[in-house]
Amino acid sequence: MSLPPLLRIPVVVAPMFLISGPELVIAACRSGVVGSFPSPNCRTVSQLDEWLDTISSALREDAPDGQERPVAPWAINLITHQTNARLAEDLRLVAEYRPPVVITALGSPAPVLEVVKGYGGTVIADVVNLRLARKAAAVGVDGLACIAAGAGGHTGHLSPFAFVSGVREFFDGLVVVGGGISDGNGVAGAIASGADLVYMGTRFLATTESLAVPEYKRMVVDHGPDDLVVSAGITGTDASWLRPSLIANGLDPEALEVPTARDYNSAAGVGARWKSIWAAGQGLQTIHSIDSTATVVEQLETEFHTAAQRFAARSRPAGQYGRPAAGVPAH
Repeated sequence: MSLPPLLRIPVVVAPMFLISGPELVIAACRSGVVGSFPSPNCRTVSQLDEWLDTISSALREDAPDGQERPVAPWAINLITHQTNARLAEDLRLVAEYRPPVVITALGSPAPVLEVVKGYGGTVIADVVNLRLARKAAAVGVDGLACIAAGAGGHTGHLSPFAFVSGVREFFDGLVVVGGGISDGNGVAGAIASGADLVYMGTRFLATTESLAVPEYKRMVVDHGPDDLVVSAGITGTDASWLRPSLIANGLDPEALEVPTARDYNSAAGVGARWKSIWAAGQGLQTIHSIDSTATVVEQLETEFHTAAQRFAARSRPAGQYGRPAAGVPAH
């Protein structure tokens, strides 16, 4: 795959319901990481058309010296579950604007493959377990986004390390992993474990470019993992919610009733009732301020390279494994 060498650091700013918009996508790509957004954030097909035009036009602009702007690829996230009655219209716009990456979620990636592969795009399927990963791999996706335990929004339950290792047993494509990773140390650890890219959502939620309301951003800054509740009681699928936002909406975090049918549209804000129920991942412990996307990426890059140097310093040179370190008796 050609994605990783184009990036400043191996990070995808994950598509976040009600949070990711054109400004965040453009800022991420210009900072050297993949920017993405979910199509349901656009209330209408017309608005989606406007967003796609804004993003693709901005990222085609020339730098002042006349050279093409060195931006990272951008991505759109399509909900392929049967509840998305707009999928065909969304795909029509995808074919027109040709986003370099299309991420599928909450359903089979099969419906998008022909369109995206037809123009040479990359298809990555969100998966929350190994069973779904095998199914997505079998239909021919280019990559798997392994949503592990600790992720915000719709979350998985596997350890990121176990997930990557399990996927690598049967898949040699692009592997993205996300779940509680919010600093460059975690990015380095994920890459060392066998991933190609890291999904980071919550870390970019509290940026100046995100669509989150100020109160949401402040709640992420002010709270930690102990303030999260994982429940299927909002959409019918397990997701990680901020406890204070549930309470503020008159819900008992310990007694959420699972709906009889999955409803992703209401959670995405089509129903105004859910706009103030806020999700976050376990990585919010390390978020201490509201910064620009460029500032966050710069910090991640510094942490990532520091972690890589620390790893190198603790590793023996090639061919040295099996010899006892100085002062350590051989067994």
